[in-house]
Amino acid sequence: MTLRGIGYLRRKLATVQPRVNMRYKQYSMTNHDTPVGITIPFNIRSQYRSVLGWCAKGVDSLADRLVFREFANDNFEVNKIFRDNNPDVFFDSVVLSALIGSCCFVYISKSDEGDSPRLQVIEASQATGIINPITGLLTEGYAVLASDEYNRPTLEAYFTPTKTYYIPKDGKPYSTVNPTGHPLLVPVIHRPDAVRPFGRSRITRAGMYYQKYAKRTLERADITAEFYSWPQKYIVGLDPDAEPLETWKATVSSLLVISASEETKSNPTVGQFTTASMSPFTEQLRTAAAGFAGETGLTLDDLGFVSDNPSSVEAIKASHENLRLAGRKAQRSLGSGLLNVAYLAACLRDEFAYLRSQFVRTEPKWEPLFEADASGLTLIGDGVIKLNQAIPGLIDSEVVRDLTGIKGNPNAKPAEVIDNE
Repeated sequence: MTLRGIGYLRRKLATVQPRVNMRYKQYSMTNHDTPVGITIPFNIRSQYRSVLGWCAKGVDSLADRLVFREFANDNFEVNKIFRDNNPDVFFDSVVLSALIGSCCFVYISKSDEGDSPRLQVIEASQATGIINPITGLLTEGYAVLASDEYNRPTLEAYFTPTKTYYIPKDGKPYSTVNPTGHPLLVPVIHRPDAVRPFGRSRITRAGMYYQKYAKRTLERADITAEFYSWPQKYIVGLDPDAEPLETWKATVSSLLVISASEETKSNPTVGQFTTASMSPFTEQLRTAAAGFAGETGLTLDDLGFVSDNPSSVEAIKASHENLRLAGRKAQRSLGSGLLNVAYLAACLRDEFAYLRSQFVRTEPKWEPLFEADASGLTLIGDGVIKLNQAIPGLIDSEVVRDLTGIKGNPNAKPAEVIDNE
């Protein structure tokens, strides 16, 4: 196997870094879109720049539902490795980074304090590599482990199957031995495919377009609201020799005295221009929200357009069917990456290159995407009773936990099994 080298990986990272950084700006609502329009001057539009968090909502609505539980059939005690690495923060950081940047990377290193290796999450703009499409592991990798306040790398790492090379900015490069047989940089990818092996971001181009469209609508509505609040007025037939009216006084005064023209003896006509209606902007904003909701699997309720609230969890599931399918897909793809992390962490802990096929029975377990309420628990309970009556012992406490998220008593047995005993 021929390695490409650190120079190639640096250039590769430089090509994808702007796109990842742009999506992080979209998520943090700091991205400034290029002004588009033919009627409003740039200096006026810049005073009414709008901020909208739909892209962040699209990511968080899925990330908050992806809660990793544990690894089942843990024959290699990998759950302990993750418990020693602050799992509440680690798993949430992995999921969020992968949804924003299409993937993230986990850097595995030996710990000086305990037996469990250290796990560090690195965002997609700071790491890259050459991926094996069969295993999902890297054949070689590169990552920026530390940067200064100007985002310039101060510590870089180059990962190979046998060694990890460290390149500090103000020091001498050094290396450590890698006993696992794989680079200690593992990608965790969201929705990979044959064309995009490093996955696809939750912040899609269509989602960014609908958000930009909604932001332009809000800016136009905000500028129009100024004229809507203070409509323009006019006077026809005013004496040319009359004292000019101050514009502010004419706007806020409750009583204006306007003399008739001495030449024509006609009274001036005072009028008001018709103000623009705000209704078209509301409809435009709702259209943009409908497009964004369809792109991300959300509903208009999620984006702030209140309608009749669903009465049960089942109704919420029905309205979020596309979101549920996206969550199940994310669980499968992210779970595969987390299993690769567990595999290499176990190899590094034991300093032994296990076969990857030995981890096929280890299974990532996730909490249910939608928690069951009282009515849902009743329906599940009735179904469990009927299934266990038809096939005794078919549904146990582990299956019920997967359906409801309630741990309960792990030693509990179905009623039919207890009766038979």
